[in-house]
Amino acid sequence: MRTSHIAFIPAFILALLAPAMLFIASPARAEDSDRALLATFCASANIKGSSCTRAKSYPAGGGRACDVKLTQERYAGRFLAAGHALLAVNYESECEPHATDFGGVALFEQDGKTTRFIRFLPGAQGHDCIVLPKDQPKDDQQDVLVCTVGHMGQGILESAVARMEFSKKSGKRIEIAPDFLLRAEDAVSAYGSNVVMCNEGPKYFGLSNLAAGPRRNTVAVDVDYADDETIRTACGEGFAKPKELYHDLLPGEAFVPEGNEKKKRFIIDLVTGKAAPAD
Repeated sequence: MRTSHIAFIPAFILALLAPAMLFIASPARAEDSDRALLATFCASANIKGSSCTRAKSYPAGGGRACDVKLTQERYAGRFLAAGHALLAVNYESECEPHATDFGGVALFEQDGKTTRFIRFLPGAQGHDCIVLPKDQPKDDQQDVLVCTVGHMGQGILESAVARMEFSKKSGKRIEIAPDFLLRAEDAVSAYGSNVVMCNEGPKYFGLSNLAAGPRRNTVAVDVDYADDETIRTACGEGFAKPKELYHDLLPGEAFVPEGNEKKKRFIIDLVTGKAAPAD
C-alpha cells in the first residue's frame, strides 16, 4: 500500500498549543481565527475567507501580488528553549513552484492572547505532525515537533519522518530544518514497480499513520518495506512481473511489484534516531 503524496523540500510543521491541542474548530470559528492570523500580514481589503490575495513582504515576490491561503494543518508549541510559543500554519501560494510543493509555512509567535507574525518559510510544510515534550528538566518546557514530509519528482515519491529543528539565526530570524529519522522511496509511478538492491538490507517504500510512540521520546509509524526475505525472493526466483514496467534493471537490482511489500508498525527513538519494528 503506497503513501499518498505529501509535501516536502525542507518540509514540516505542526500541531498543538501549550498543553497539546490541535487547532481544529467549527467553520465559522476557524474562519474568524484565520482572519486574525491573516490580518498580521495582509490588508483587510485583501482578505477573502482563509486567503490573502496580496501578502505583505512575501519572500522573492519580485513585486508580484503573492497570494497566501492558510490550510487547517497548524501546530503550536514551545519549539525553542527560550521565548514564547510558536504557531506554524501550512499555506498554499501560486507564487510557489513545484520545488517548494506550491506553498510553505507561515510562522507566528504567541504571547498570551497576542499573536505576532514572524515570517514565511516557503517549502517548509509537513503533514500529520505531532508535538511531544522534550526529555529535559521539568522547568524547561521545550517541545519537539515530528512530521511526515515528502516530495514527488519524476514519479518517485520520497517520504520521511523528520524531527523539525527550530533555531534562531542572526537578526533573530527563526529557521526550521528537518532532521530525518526514517526515509522511504516509492518508485511505482516512475518504474511500474519498486526496486531493491540484492546486496543491501531492507528497503523502505512508504510511511503512514505517524503517532506518538508507546514510550517517552518515541514515535510510531506504519512502514511499507521489503525485508530480507522479500529481497531474497526478488533476487532469486523473482515475483510475477507487472504488465507495464518502465525501468531496465541494473546489475544487482530486482523488482518488488506493488502488493508484495511487507507492512509493519515501526518505533523510532528520538534520542538515538534508531528505528525498529514494534514487538
